[in-house]
Order: sequence, then C-alpha cells, then structure tokens
Amino acid sequence: MPQDTGTGRLNPVTDDTFAATVLAADRPVVVDFWAEWCPPCRVVSKHLAELAEEFGDALRFVTLNTDENPATARAHRIMSAPTMLVFRGGEVVGSIVGSRPKDHLRRSFAQHVDG
Repeated sequence: MPQDTGTGRLNPVTDDTFAATVLAADRPVVVDFWAEWCPPCRVVSKHLAELAEEFGDALRFVTLNTDENPATARAHRIMSAPTMLVFRGGEVVGSIVGSRPKDHLRRSFAQHVDG
C-alpha cells in the first residue's frame, strides 16, 4: 500500500479529487495507479516515495487506488497494476506499465522536468 513520505509529496487522489489535483496542476504529476492485491505495487510505491524526495517540487507524485476509484482508472484505460502516468497540462505525456527498477523510473521521470 502506498505510504506518505511524511512530507506530503506522495499523496492519494480519488475520482473526486483527480481533476483538481492532477489535471489542473501547475507542474508535471506522476500518478501511480495501484491496487491493494498487487505485490509489485508495493515495490513501486517505495521507489516513488524515495523519488518524490529526490525530485522535490519539480514533480508531484500521487497515488490512485484503482479498486476504490474505478472511474478514473477506466477513463485512463488502466489495464494493469502498477501503471504510472505522467501528466502535464492535463495531458498524459509519459507512461510506465509494470514494476521497474528505481533507476529506470528516475530516468523516465527526469525527461518531464523543466530545465
């Protein structure tokens, strides 16, 4: 289960808060679509919490439980957990499906950071 890092950098979103938190964000947002029953999701969650600290304010990291928030998962055609989508300006600009090593995630997300 995704854990908050204690700094508020890895926070849950829901069907109700997704548009305001992710689509209207003023910076790129990484959304971790996960499920409680998914063992690889736990590994990814740990990596994302650490990467949230590394990226600081350059990227926002949030999590969405697909079982509890099926409308958003369906709207973004999430077929597998974990899936990470990167949003910028309300549009999907990157995606990773499945568990990946932390270095792979870091390189993938760094492409979406300005400057």
